[in-house]
Amino acid sequence: MTFKKTADTLIKGAHTLDRDYYTSKKILSQEYENIFFNHWICAGRESELSKAGQYKIINIGSESIIILKNHNNKIRSHYNLCRHRGTRICEKPNGKFSKSIQCGYHGWVYSLDGNLIGSPHMDTIQNFNKTDYGLHPVPLQVWEGFIFINLSENPTDFKKSFAPIIGRFKQWNISELYTFEKKIYKVKGNWKLVIQNYCECYHCPILHPDLAAIHNYMSGKNDLFEGAFLGGYMEFNKNKNSITESGELCCPILPGITNENENRVYYYSIFPNMLLSLHPEYVMFHTVWPEGNNRCIVECSWLFNKHIISSNKYQPQDAVKFWDMTNKQDWHISELSQLGIQSKMYSPSPYSGQESLLAAFDKYYLSIMN
Repeated sequence: MTFKKTADTLIKGAHTLDRDYYTSKKILSQEYENIFFNHWICAGRESELSKAGQYKIINIGSESIIILKNHNNKIRSHYNLCRHRGTRICEKPNGKFSKSIQCGYHGWVYSLDGNLIGSPHMDTIQNFNKTDYGLHPVPLQVWEGFIFINLSENPTDFKKSFAPIIGRFKQWNISELYTFEKKIYKVKGNWKLVIQNYCECYHCPILHPDLAAIHNYMSGKNDLFEGAFLGGYMEFNKNKNSITESGELCCPILPGITNENENRVYYYSIFPNMLLSLHPEYVMFHTVWPEGNNRCIVECSWLFNKHIISSNKYQPQDAVKFWDMTNKQDWHISELSQLGIQSKMYSPSPYSGQESLLAAFDKYYLSIMN
C-alpha cells in the first residue's frame, strides 16, 4: 500500500459533539433518515449465504431487509414485508427458504428473486397483475466479499462513492477470506461512541495496556483523513509481529502482503457503520447498528484463509481472544461515556492532537445531518 502526501491535522477549533447528538431520540430519527436510509451500509459477508435459499435479516430502525442467495447463486435483497397487507414476512434473524418465500398471513408466495408467484383468491380481482406486486427490491453491491445495501430511493453510484478504497486493500485479497468466528455485543451507548472510540488510540496506553505493548499509539500515520473513509496504520513494537495473545503471528502471513506491511496493522472506518482492521495474517471487521439513542449492537468477525480455518496447525483463536478482550474494554468505556454525556454538567471540549480523525468524522457526520 502506497501512501500519498497527507494533510492529517486537527481541524482548528474542533471539539466534541453536543449532548443531544448522543441522547436525543429526535436526532436518532434524523440519523436513520439522513444516514442509514440514505447511504451504503455494510450488512455482512457474502460467504454467510453459501446455498440457494439461505437468508439473513437486517433490521435498522423501522426497516427490515431480507438478504438471500437465489437459485442462480446471486445475492439479492428485498424489504421484509408482504405486498398484500404489509405484514413482515421473516421473524428469525436467519434461515433457509426451500424454493420460495411465503407470507404467513394470507399465503402470498414470492420467488427468491422477489417476484409474486402465488396470491390465493386474487384471480377474481379486476386488473390485478402479479407483476405489479413483487417484493420491493433493495439495491445491493458486493465489495471485497462484503455485502452493502442502500435504502435510498435514489442511491449513489457505489463505485463512485467507494472510489477512495476500491482496490486499496488488494494485498489482503479479502474476498477470498472466510469467517472463522463472529461475536455479537450489546453496548449501552450511542452508536457514534463506538465509531469514535475506534478512530483514535489516544486511550490505548490507559485502557488497553496489552494492545499498547504490541503497537505504540504514536507510531502510525493516517492516509484517509476526510470524508466517509478514515484511517491509516500503526507499526508493531520491536519483537511483536501481530495482534494476538502472544504478540506473535497466529498463522502464516497472507500471501499478498508486502514486506512493508508485515509490520503494520491498518484501521479504517467506513461511514456509517463499518470498521475494518487489516493484520498481516487476518482481517477483522465490525458492523455497528443503532438500537435506540443510547444503545447499539456491534457485530465483530474474524476472517482467515479457508485452509487456516480447516487446519489444526494454527491458532486463529489467539486473535479472537485478544480482540474480544479489547472489544469489551472499548464497549465498557463507551458505556461510561454515554452515562457521563447524559449529565447536565457535560459540555463539549476540545479534541487533542491525537483525535484528528474524530474531528473529521464529526465534520462529515454534521454535513449530512444539517
